[in-house]
Amino acid sequence: MHKTLISTLVLALAAVASPASAQQAIDPKWMQVDSASKRVTFDVIAGHTPFNGSLNFNGFKDGELTFTVPQGWTVVMNFVNRDGALPHSAEIIADHPPLPLRSEGPDIAGAATKASDQGTASGGGKDSFRFAATTAGSYIVFCGVAGHGMGGMWVRLNVDATAKMPSINATPAGK
Repeated sequence: MHKTLISTLVLALAAVASPASAQQAIDPKWMQVDSASKRVTFDVIAGHTPFNGSLNFNGFKDGELTFTVPQGWTVVMNFVNRDGALPHSAEIIADHPPLPLRSEGPDIAGAATKASDQGTASGGGKDSFRFAATTAGSYIVFCGVAGHGMGGMWVRLNVDATAKMPSINATPAGK
């Protein structure tokens, strides 16, 4: 029995630690821009791929993806949990180490899914939130379920005082 448990744990850890076979591509459908009303909608997809044991947003982990929004715009984040096994959440926290173990609440008012510490149901659970990007700076889109963010389930949000339009960019691991 112990050998079975150990084998299961080794396989689970290997899945989490395994590198990506290829860099995830950015899908232009992840961002919808309404420049007249200065509103951007980002689709944030938890467990989008099996990469990093499904602890990823849109197939990226450890800050490899950056959502950039001009300061003063309204941001809508449509969240869906495609992971078939685990609950996940999303909340916006300040980009300063160390990462918290679990949800401590968003650093921008209203910038979190419901029950960030418990997560949204696996297998297609959905939520959305909206906030004003009033303060320029570096933030993190963080999964607040205990251990997920520390396990790499976070990407970046940059509120930029000089940006004219929102964007999404990827940075390969290690750069």
